[in-house]
Amino acid sequence: MARILVIEDNPANLDLMVYLLEAFGHQPITARDGRAGLEAARGGPADLVLCDVQLPDIDGYEVARQIKSDSAMLGVPLVAVTAYAMVGDRDKVLAAGFDGYIPKPIIPETFMQEMEAYLRPDQRSILKQSPYTEGGSAQRPAAHATVLVVDDMQVNIDLLRGILEPSGYTVVASYPVREAVALAGRFPPDIIVSDLRMPGEDGYDLLRLVKGNPALTRIPIIIHSAWAFSHKEQAAVMALGAAEILPVPIEPLVLLEKVAACLKHNSIEMAALAER
Repeated sequence: MARILVIEDNPANLDLMVYLLEAFGHQPITARDGRAGLEAARGGPADLVLCDVQLPDIDGYEVARQIKSDSAMLGVPLVAVTAYAMVGDRDKVLAAGFDGYIPKPIIPETFMQEMEAYLRPDQRSILKQSPYTEGGSAQRPAAHATVLVVDDMQVNIDLLRGILEPSGYTVVASYPVREAVALAGRFPPDIIVSDLRMPGEDGYDLLRLVKGNPALTRIPIIIHSAWAFSHKEQAAVMALGAAEILPVPIEPLVLLEKVAACLKHNSIEMAALAER
């Protein structure tokens, strides 16, 4: 895992990058303008600097010039995160001292791969290592295992896709809750991963609807939430039939382990029922 300095003045972009970095196990350090970014870069070692070009006060070009002229930061990759508007902007960014660039708008499905290309192999996310290597704790998913993701936030859906699809799962997303349950009825998934708190009908309603349907009741459901689960909430969720509870930000390897374990347990139960 790596310490990554993010210099970005747009709150939405900053929040998205921090969310993704933390979810994949990295330690983000943030700054909202060029001067603060330079102070942060000089204040502690970073393994990578992600920097917007259009910044208040000192722009990204000046940030790049000062970082690249500081012997203490030699060897630290510096990557521009910017939307190019004119021909020649790419060459200007590289000529300013940036080692590369990631275009805006940020695409959650590809951001981590683009960013980690500038890190050493040992600093990259655990997902860059095969979860099926000998000694690994994650299990290869059952053939064509399908995960139904129920969530009202696209960033969460994108993140779950980014974790599950590289490990061999097919991911289908649906929302609101009743549409997701209807979809599950037509095309039953092998497992459901759902947010707890959603507008209107939420994860509690999903559990009631799925577990109350004889055709769907044996589908394992993993519930996650960005809010801390109280003991009362944990008890309520488990009492409604959830197989697992996960906090957000979701740790990729933990999710993969939980999904594999739920599928394995469900497969054993189904085999035992078939023998009766």
